[in-house]
Amino acid sequence: MILKAEEGRSYKCGAMTAIFKADEHETAEKYSISEWWLEPNTVGVGAHQHEDNDEVFYVLEGVVSILVGDEWIEAEKGTFLRIPSRTMHDFKNQTDERTGLLNFFIPGGFERNMPAIVKWFEEHP
Repeated sequence: MILKAEEGRSYKCGAMTAIFKADEHETAEKYSISEWWLEPNTVGVGAHQHEDNDEVFYVLEGVVSILVGDEWIEAEKGTFLRIPSRTMHDFKNQTDERTGLLNFFIPGGFERNMPAIVKWFEEHP
């Protein structure tokens, strides 16, 4: 499979857009891959943790504020982070520029949550 920039299954979450490049059905449930684009001064989905899933983040563009455990870090373009399961995390864009993250969700399946996440953002603009 080959997807160009901005191709994939896109989900609008307020001022944030998620673009899924590969999901559990395409990877035999091993992982999901998505891009998360945040407009300037945008909060993420809120602090949360996953009981059975690790996550990998790679900053594609800009500077993203990322919560890991109880510490916020400023992650610049090119920064790599591995978030083990059961680790509290979140992300937000506190800058005046658009920012982007590449996300690997291991094992796959996060995309199952997207309809509910989109609905939440529609009900809480």
